Amino acid sequence: MVVKVIELVGTSRHNWTDAVDNAVLEAAKTVSDILGVEVTNFTANIENGHIAEYKADVKIAFQVNH
Repeated sequence: MVVKVIELVGTSRHNWTDAVDNAVLEAAKTVSDILGVEVTNFTANIENGHIAEYKADVKIAFQVNH
């Protein structure tokens, strides 16, 4: 088996878990055979002293089909 890894940034207005889920869901629209996800960083945008957008940097691994 050969595995490829891509890096994405998922976002959410609610929380970091949703940001990770959104990255995986979006990747699954064009990538098949996703095997796993590694979260490498959490960040957020701030507006008026509050978190306005949660961001999760992720690496998504998927099987390369021949």
